[in-house]
Amino acid sequence: MHLYTGLFITAHDAMHGTISSDKKLNNFFGYLSVFLYAGFFYNKLYGKHHKHHTHVHTEHDPDFAPHGFWRWYFSFMMNYLTVIQLVIMAVAYNVLKIWIDEKNLLLFWVLPSVLSTFQLFYFGTYLPHKGEHDNEYHASTLRKNHFVAFITCYFFGYHLEHHQQPGMPWWQLYKTKSDSNLT
Repeated sequence: MHLYTGLFITAHDAMHGTISSDKKLNNFFGYLSVFLYAGFFYNKLYGKHHKHHTHVHTEHDPDFAPHGFWRWYFSFMMNYLTVIQLVIMAVAYNVLKIWIDEKNLLLFWVLPSVLSTFQLFYFGTYLPHKGEHDNEYHASTLRKNHFVAFITCYFFGYHLEHHQQPGMPWWQLYKTKSDSNLT
């Protein structure tokens, strides 16, 4: 599940141009990782993600819903899931069944992919943005515990820092962490 989450974090870093200074190479890895993650189309996610950064915590923020966890999660998922994506994943599943035992597909592909959506949402969106915040990014941050921050969501629990410095790749976010950002 953690490695699967890493695929999405890689695409996220591509959206901020931090994989490579070569824009074509950067975008290639963004397209590849987000497609492998769940059949997403990079350009569509790119637009929505930058809309999140521009309109954080407003009705125009595609990642925000002022509801409890489950309503917010389902709203979040419905905002990103598409029919074509579900078709891509269904076709991939059925093709892979030809060579891979279905139990293994369910245990090592389907289950980790579904669980990673909770991991990404809970640690990367819900916890940092729930409630009211006294900063322009309407975001909080995890207490300074680098192991927990890494294992939960590749340092995206340092979410205020991410909004303050969106061009900082995930593996360097811990460097921006200061105790003064704790909420």
